[in-house]
Amino acid sequence: MDERLAKALEFSNYRIGLFNRKEDIKTKFNTMLLYSCNGGSFKVTTELLCFVKLILDSGKSNIVLVDLNNNPVEIVEIQKFYNDILSKYVEATNYYNFEYNKLRKSRTVSSVNDIIEG
Repeated sequence: MDERLAKALEFSNYRIGLFNRKEDIKTKFNTMLLYSCNGGSFKVTTELLCFVKLILDSGKSNIVLVDLNNNPVEIVEIQKFYNDILSKYVEATNYYNFEYNKLRKSRTVSSVNDIIEG
């Protein structure tokens, strides 16, 4: 095979592997952000964190939030809920940052494949 063609094929495989791995990391990150409480499912976002913190700081003892399925869910222990979602967010973003930085340092097809297998 022509050397230029071989390099182009290798680069193409690298880009495909890189794209697929980025998508895998994003999918896992988004899954890690899901939190269930009192029969409701929530996606932990900075907006949810700020809103719950605002309610917590206002001195309220409970709150009703609308979950991902548009169902009202009463949150009785706001402090515990806040601590749990904050922990989830920090864990997920740390995972995302760690995996993304590993991927950024990968410059070959085999190094991207090693990350996928590892």
